[in-house]
Amino acid sequence: MKSIRKELWFNIPSRCGFVNITPEVESALRESGIREGLCLVNAMHITASVFINDDESGLHHDYEEWLEGLAPHDPAGKYWHNRAGEDNADAHLKRQVMGREVVVAVSEGHLDFGPWEQIFYGEFDGRRRKRVLVKIIGE
Repeated sequence: MKSIRKELWFNIPSRCGFVNITPEVESALRESGIREGLCLVNAMHITASVFINDDESGLHHDYEEWLEGLAPHDPAGKYWHNRAGEDNADAHLKRQVMGREVVVAVSEGHLDFGPWEQIFYGEFDGRRRKRVLVKIIGE
């Protein structure tokens, strides 16, 4: 069995944002030469997420508003986590809802997606450099 490990780095200039990382993951898959296996993609930071959904700007806007309604950033003082000097408790909660990772089957050298599926990096406490791990295993 073969495997490849690759890190993708992001620095989202705003507090919250979504990036379609499907092309970077597909590039790693091509580089690996793996034709059949599994591809794990996970955020390596506790205030960021990796998830699969449709690449549609209205949906991304809806995610931002929905997540802000679930865990609003302000007032930051309402969160116990922030009492230690942080201001990102909401980002931890948003990450919990959106998830840490995705696993996609690799079939015939391609990510085996359903219709419209794409892989996204979700940032909830941006303005600094963060990474995503891509680990592909198979034959």
